[in-house]
Amino acid sequence: MAPASRTPRPGAPFCIGEHVTRRVGFDAESIRRFATLSGDMNPLHHDDRIAAASRFGTLIASGPHVVALMMGLDATFFSEHHETVGLGFEFRFEKAVPAGTELTLEWAVADATWKASLSGYVVTAEGRAVDDAGTVYVSAIGRNLVRVRRARRARQ
Repeated sequence: MAPASRTPRPGAPFCIGEHVTRRVGFDAESIRRFATLSGDMNPLHHDDRIAAASRFGTLIASGPHVVALMMGLDATFFSEHHETVGLGFEFRFEKAVPAGTELTLEWAVADATWKASLSGYVVTAEGRAVDDAGTVYVSAIGRNLVRVRRARRARQ
């Protein structure tokens, strides 16, 4: 992800380039557990023997596993100080995530545009899951509706 300028938009809840990261690991147990919970019974996520014989050579994380962690980071970041709901996400799987991999999940604000019909800002973020060598496993674009929370009046 190329560094972006931190240009503020008047009244916008986020600056262009503002970002968040989270470090996550994908071990065999978490890969199996997530795949089971999500109903993904692909043997590449469960069976060591089948996965070892595959072109990946080991268990791999399911796409929804990585995507869920990325969406969770997005939701946490944007909702920390504002009312936020996701409007839509696009993910591209660049490379399979083998068991034992540690990745940094990243989101950076690319745009914040006022949308009167939604009474809030549509905030576009660019995301990725990347390893320490810079290899991108998943790239993404997310759009969130962000409404600035109003301060509550003190009770009199």
